[in-house]
Amino acid sequence: MVEAYVQDILHVPFCGDVFMKLFEHEAKEIFRTFGMPLPLGGVAYTPEEARTRAIEVGKPVAVKAQALTGKRGKAGGVRFANTPEEAEALAKDILAMRINDLPVKSILVEEKLSIQQEIYAGITVDRNERKYVVIGSAAGGMSIEELAETSPGKIIKRHVDPLGDLQAYEAREIAIDMGFKGKQINSLAGLFLKLWSIVEEYDVELTEINPLILTTDGRFLAADARLNIDDNALFRHKKLIENMKRDTVEQNEREKLATAEGMAYVELDGDIACICNGAGLTMATLDAVSIYGGKASTFLDLGGGADAERVEKGVEIAMKYDKVKAILVNIMGGITRCDDVANGIVSAKQDGDITVPLVIRMVGTNEEEGQRILNEAGIPFLQTMEEAAQKVVTLAEGEDA
Repeated sequence: MVEAYVQDILHVPFCGDVFMKLFEHEAKEIFRTFGMPLPLGGVAYTPEEARTRAIEVGKPVAVKAQALTGKRGKAGGVRFANTPEEAEALAKDILAMRINDLPVKSILVEEKLSIQQEIYAGITVDRNERKYVVIGSAAGGMSIEELAETSPGKIIKRHVDPLGDLQAYEAREIAIDMGFKGKQINSLAGLFLKLWSIVEEYDVELTEINPLILTTDGRFLAADARLNIDDNALFRHKKLIENMKRDTVEQNEREKLATAEGMAYVELDGDIACICNGAGLTMATLDAVSIYGGKASTFLDLGGGADAERVEKGVEIAMKYDKVKAILVNIMGGITRCDDVANGIVSAKQDGDITVPLVIRMVGTNEEEGQRILNEAGIPFLQTMEEAAQKVVTLAEGEDA
């Protein structure tokens, strides 16, 4: 359903399938089998193991939280230690953390790198073109979203023919377009070709290295690793799953609640919760919110035939996300009845579950009865998705509508 920054910021529509995310250390184990150059180090599950890993590295190390979420550094999940004793102490603190409501159960202890330049390298799916797209930038390390907004010309993209492969000359052209010269061109091109081999072998939806480090002694090293595999292809990778010895999905409290209810739920970086019935309508609602200058915080698909209790539960789950400043409920009644939706919303409001501005648009089965229920409860509704999207954006910005 989303890797929102790839879709919205890099303007590369991401494939809508569900995918399995790998931890950084798991991704790096796969990278290693393909000859990707990596920093020295290894995974640890206890402070004592972190100390051992630091001793094995034999130099100052980075102690990195392993959690299936971004912005670990900003959350304090990436720190540096000069001695094994410091690494042990930092590991104790990091293993007690939760990052974006996810527990940290392991850490990666790696050599601290001497950095000359930080680079971005990645491959994902462009749904509109029905092709993979290779993405590179000589200005990695920083938020790739911010870079795309401020300096889109620094992001190099090249599509790959789905009936062919990424060719060596194409990989070299990417490196040249990124501004590299001499021997660095072939070295960087080789890394892109390795990434492509990983994509082909593991049915990858998204893989990226941010940052890919050019060290002061002229080496390229993958300081980070991200790898998402299409769930529909997991039957081809049973050995990989067995070796990982963990559940294929790591979920926060809200995601677990939604999964238990059979709802499709994805958290994004905005502040408007979009609650709809049907994945297509939900995606269209996110697009409408974006058109009017807003950003969604929540993709929540209630599914077909949602009754009042299910609607109320969906609202409760959406409200548990602290980024939410407004809610947009957009329903197309078919087997889902508008009167059931209205009763669920009224119940949620009466129970005090809704503490932010609420905008409703619903049409279809029992539409008039649903609107009557909302009117009696003093809850306004709108007729079109465009009106509803525009209003919820205004309310989320704190303006009267």
